[in-house]
Amino acid sequence: MKLKSTGKKWEVDEMSYNKLNENLIDRIGEIVGEEGVIRDRDKMDDFSHDEYPLLDFKSFPDIVVQPRSTEEVSQIVKLAWENSIPITPRGSATGLCGGCVPIYGGIALSLERMDNILEIDEDNLLVTVEAGVKLMDLFKTVEDRELFFPPHPGDESAMVGGAIATNAGGSRAVKYGVMRNFVRGIEVVLPNGDVEWLGTKNVKDTSGYSLVNLFIGSEGTLGVITKAILKITPQPGATMTLVAIYENLEDAIGTVPEIIKKGLSPISIEFIEKEVIPPTEALLGKKWPTSEGEVHLMLIVDARDEDELMQIGEELVDICTANNATDVLVADTKEKQEEILDIRSNIYLALKKDVVEILDITVPPSRIADFVKRVRDLSEKYKIELLTYGHAGDGNVHVHMMKGGEESAYSPLRRELHEMGIEMGGVVSGEHGIGLAKKEFLKMMGEGKIELMRRIKRALDEKNIMNPGKIFDL
Repeated sequence: MKLKSTGKKWEVDEMSYNKLNENLIDRIGEIVGEEGVIRDRDKMDDFSHDEYPLLDFKSFPDIVVQPRSTEEVSQIVKLAWENSIPITPRGSATGLCGGCVPIYGGIALSLERMDNILEIDEDNLLVTVEAGVKLMDLFKTVEDRELFFPPHPGDESAMVGGAIATNAGGSRAVKYGVMRNFVRGIEVVLPNGDVEWLGTKNVKDTSGYSLVNLFIGSEGTLGVITKAILKITPQPGATMTLVAIYENLEDAIGTVPEIIKKGLSPISIEFIEKEVIPPTEALLGKKWPTSEGEVHLMLIVDARDEDELMQIGEELVDICTANNATDVLVADTKEKQEEILDIRSNIYLALKKDVVEILDITVPPSRIADFVKRVRDLSEKYKIELLTYGHAGDGNVHVHMMKGGEESAYSPLRRELHEMGIEMGGVVSGEHGIGLAKKEFLKMMGEGKIELMRRIKRALDEKNIMNPGKIFDL
């Protein structure tokens, strides 16, 4: 199975899958009900793509199926297995790498109707949810109980199942980690239709292989995640947002190791170059707290109470000032904090109409300044504007390739950027996943690793029906 780039299109080699016939479609309709099957092409348009902007990854499924329960998912998958029909699990399709595009047609399996929060276990600080629960609904539900679900991948319309399947990260990863750190257990439907609960509510579990972790980040290629047990925490007693102003990136990034070594552990440490702020202000009708400087560090901290918060804030101001910050602004009200976070969270949305692609190459945090400097060199070399911002605390740099350059330069530029990241000890994806867009770059990280993944895929899905063509080629 191969996927070939031809300019701005992708060609997919033929695979030996069977086509859905009317008999199979009728059987699927009996499982999920007529309202759970979409066949109208116009209505299937939303299920033919995700948010990836560069290449034409659009591909229509034969049908869209929207189950309401794990049992229905199991029956559908079993039917697909028995008849060699490709099946592509989907959440909200907020991905940026073509990971949920049904490139071989077949069944697009949408989990959006499985959106129940099943249990909030306050004694053990756990919540059990179905895969179609949106993050925004999960956040609100636990906050109403004065509890907190820390992962924040950015787009709050993303669904829990998709966030687990891509091991989503986001701006709070510095202190709290990524989705993997919050998943205690999952219910999965395997490619043959069998249902398994993996993991438990227990904090400790060395009872064999960590099968939960095998499925986290597997992008729907090993099975369908239908439910999850997630760890939650008490709400912070107090929060504060700081914006430190710098005249150059080197000083801004040089501040980060000093903060980490002091053990202050902010929720978030974001670096933002000033070019990306005005279009976001214009989109939202809101104002960033300053237009001074060339680069800003946005720091979000939490604490048990106001006294502890003020102590942490004072230490952060001292560290930033000692590392040549010209000023540090403090947002201590919830309204100001939300305005700053809203602007940061919507930078990509503001730039989107002019973006060719957004990358999520991740390097060791100490190499961010070197990486961004070389990004600027590549921008001059290829005559393509490259805007950067990202998660300074974990090294995840978002490089935006902007429209206006020669289309023939996109491919070699993408390759050089990923080669450069790997050369610096980084990885090709920190949080978006591989999907279709980055398969060629994953190979740069070693064929041996990919072959291990192939062997796992073949062991679980020998018919290769589950989200085929993603991450690597068999």
